[in-house]
Amino acid sequence: MEDYLPLIIHLISGALGGNLAGRLIPNYSMGVAGNSVAGVLGGGIGGWILGMLGLESPDSGLDLFAVLGHIVGGALGGGLIMVVLGTLKKAFVK
Repeated sequence: MEDYLPLIIHLISGALGGNLAGRLIPNYSMGVAGNSVAGVLGGGIGGWILGMLGLESPDSGLDLFAVLGHIVGGALGGGLIMVVLGTLKKAFVK
């Protein structure tokens, strides 16, 4: 279970980050469900990228800074992907 906990944190914080970005930038919002799906996708990708860059250590355990890093990485990735997908949606719907 401990191996999957960072991924779960990334996905949940990604969904929250996607919805927060949708609230802050309503022109690019895709609704709660769309923002959540984009956020989950972005949270997973954001966590993977941070791991590839070496900014997250998979063996760091569950100390406070590791968990905060997972939350921030997931939320930023979720918000970023939501904005990118919202921009693409807005461009193609015209």
